[in-house]
Amino acid sequence: MKRSLLILFLIILVIGTLTACNNEESEIVTVKVGVTGSDGQYWEIIKEKALEKNINVELVEFSDYILPNTALVNGEVDINSFQHLAFLSQFIAENNADIVPIGSTVVSPLGLYSDKYKEVSEIPDGSKIAVPNDPANLGRGLKVLQQAGLIELKDDIGLYPTVKDIVNNPKNLEIVEVVAQQTPRVLPDVAASIINGGIAGQAGYELADAIFHDDPNSPDTRPYVNVFATLGKNKDNEAFKTIADLYLTDEVAKAVEEDTKGASVVTKVDVAELQSELDKLVDNIKQGKE
Repeated sequence: MKRSLLILFLIILVIGTLTACNNEESEIVTVKVGVTGSDGQYWEIIKEKALEKNINVELVEFSDYILPNTALVNGEVDINSFQHLAFLSQFIAENNADIVPIGSTVVSPLGLYSDKYKEVSEIPDGSKIAVPNDPANLGRGLKVLQQAGLIELKDDIGLYPTVKDIVNNPKNLEIVEVVAQQTPRVLPDVAASIINGGIAGQAGYELADAIFHDDPNSPDTRPYVNVFATLGKNKDNEAFKTIADLYLTDEVAKAVEEDTKGASVVTKVDVAELQSELDKLVDNIKQGKE
C-alpha cells in the first residue's frame, strides 16, 4: 500500500513539475521589432534585459525607411524603432495610418560629410551634394545646407521643404536625392553628402567627421526625436512599453553612445508630449501648412 502511495506521489510530482515548466515557457512573449540597423551592442543589452522579464525580442531588419511602417500596419512586426516624429507624421498623413509613439529613443544631429573637403567654404561651384530622398529627412537636410550657408530656402517653409523651395543657390549646387542608406556610399561621386547619424555611424563616420551639422540640443530638433512606434490599438501593451522603457536605462544609453561614437543621444520625452508633437505635425501636413 505504501509503495503504491509513493508511486502515486511521484507521478503527481512529475506531472506538477512538467505543468509548471510548460506554464513558465508559455509566459515568454515574443515581440517583433522592425529596425533598419541591428548591429549595435545596445540591442543585445535590450534583448538580455527583456528576456529577464519573459520577453523575447526578435529584430526584423529592413533595407529602407518605408518598409518598417508598412510591416507594422500589415502586422508583420509588433513595434518598430528607426524613425523620428517628422518622418512618422509624413507616413501617417499619406497613408491614414493609426500609428502612435510609445517611447522616445535618441536625437541624432544631421551632418554634412565629405571625403574631399574639410570646410564648407572649400566646396566648389557647380558641385553635387547628396541628400536623403524621403520627405522628412530631405527637408531637414536642406535646412542643414541653409544653416551651412550653401543655399537659401523660402521663408516660413516648415519641416518639409523640397529643392523647388530653394530661392538662392550662389554656388549653383546640384542637389542629388538618394535613398538615405545610400548617402555614405555616394561620397566618392559628390562633393558632400547629408548623412543621418545612425547611418553615418554604421558607415564608420563620427559626428566629428562632419564638416557641418545642426544642433541636437535645440528646441527645433523636437520633431526629430526618434521613437518606438506601434499601432494605436496596441499602445497599452505592457511588453511593448517594457521594451521602450529598457531603451532609456543607463546601460543602454552608454552602449548607444559607444555604438554611434556620440552621434546619437538617448533622450527621454514623455509619451503624451511625443503624441502631442506628432498630432501637430500630422495636422500641419494635412492642412497643407508645410
